[in-house]
Amino acid sequence: MPLLPFSAPPSPTSKHHAQAPSLVFAPRRNRSLFLLVVLGSVVSLALFASRVVSRGFATDSRRLDSPSETWSNDDGLPSNWTSPPPTIDEQVVQYPPWVLGAPTQSFRDNLRPDTKYITSWISAGWTNDVMTYMNLIYLGIITKRVPIIAMFIPSHIGGDAGIITFGEVFDVPRFIQQSGVPLLEWRDVKNPASAELDTLGCWNIWQSVQSFEAIPRYSFVTDWLNLDVSYTRAPEWVKLIPNYEHDRGSSFWSLARLAYPEDRNQNLGNRIAAPRTGEVLDPDEHVVCYDYLYYACAAKSSEYDYEYAPQWRDVGVHLHWTQKIQTLTTQYVNRVFGLPEDGPMPDYITVHVRHGDFKNWCYQGDFADCFAPLPVIARRVREVQDELYERKGIRIPMTRVIMTSDESDEAWWDEVTALGWVRMNHNEQHTEEHHGRWYPVILDAAIQSLGQGFVGTDRSTFSVLSRRRVLDWQDGAARMVLWGYKGADDH
Repeated sequence: MPLLPFSAPPSPTSKHHAQAPSLVFAPRRNRSLFLLVVLGSVVSLALFASRVVSRGFATDSRRLDSPSETWSNDDGLPSNWTSPPPTIDEQVVQYPPWVLGAPTQSFRDNLRPDTKYITSWISAGWTNDVMTYMNLIYLGIITKRVPIIAMFIPSHIGGDAGIITFGEVFDVPRFIQQSGVPLLEWRDVKNPASAELDTLGCWNIWQSVQSFEAIPRYSFVTDWLNLDVSYTRAPEWVKLIPNYEHDRGSSFWSLARLAYPEDRNQNLGNRIAAPRTGEVLDPDEHVVCYDYLYYACAAKSSEYDYEYAPQWRDVGVHLHWTQKIQTLTTQYVNRVFGLPEDGPMPDYITVHVRHGDFKNWCYQGDFADCFAPLPVIARRVREVQDELYERKGIRIPMTRVIMTSDESDEAWWDEVTALGWVRMNHNEQHTEEHHGRWYPVILDAAIQSLGQGFVGTDRSTFSVLSRRRVLDWQDGAARMVLWGYKGADDH
């Protein structure tokens, strides 16, 4: 859970001092008594201050030793006492309890000796990267290690877009509070501006689950973190389906084995030198590290579609958007419906149609037959409308349907408009100009997740996560449209 705010000692003007008698100068014979009173007050304040420092509030450490530590009545304060807001000089910067303090030049200087950690990197599109971090956090849960999450790096949005941190997208304090799972970002551990090159020994999972690339999975994240990684190839038994080239899955518990000393020590060797320093390292024991966890799973690959998936049930369901993103989502939804931006957001249904790169999967080249036509998608929308009315008594008309899609054919969009649906057009909204290159994709995901209903594209991980969010966050209704050949979604 997040650290508690620092509470300053009560000021002389607080309500607990309002009834104290005012101090006046006494006759000479009472001066001695006055001086004794003042001296006693100074000693009492000194003792109080020493107790505050001893409880972890000293400004040199600037953190609590435990996330559950707080003021108690034995501090000599009334249980209902509250302090006035601290002044600028009194404000104390606090850091997560799983590090020693402020981000350091070398990450190792900020690690607690009594805490074990786990980390990994991303190397795909944004939604797949979100899933990868969810997998990492879940692996941290079962190994009882604190996950250290890196930033998101651009891929589908263009490599020059820069990074965005995990905590700029997801409400990390809320996640910690709701899930009870400790979580760090790399920016909590190592100063993002640090020029110090750290070395780290990690497990190479990628080579053990596929045969097309004879190297660990590469990620630009290690460059951003200024890390030089030496990899040890994982044993073949981490692969979920042995000798099957069409599946790259590895089970969480097979990966977890490598985080414990016995299995780690039995599988050392087969190391690759770190590319910049040339150091050859065994996998780190304090910060266990894996090259790529997107394909990690509990029972079978691509299991976010299923209710049992623990990486969603124990992790993803608690990863809500930051307040900034939720506020922007309300503004965008209201604006597209012609409502006041600062008003309440209406109930609505979102449709996500992915065509773009999915055309590569239309082997016959006939896109008209490969993708579901709009009347077929509209049938799924009506199913969602009917379920919401029958189960929750909510009526959502066709004029409260938002289409989000990468389709570029304006004639297709004219058909969308003819159905009464509205288009989320980030070019017209000038989203990139106002908020940056990351925000069209992030806002689309948020818009989809906060509606009462959702209709998505089968096999799109973007749709998969939106479906899960609508079902679990909104108790909503969702459908997925099948595609790939003519009549694929007939039912």
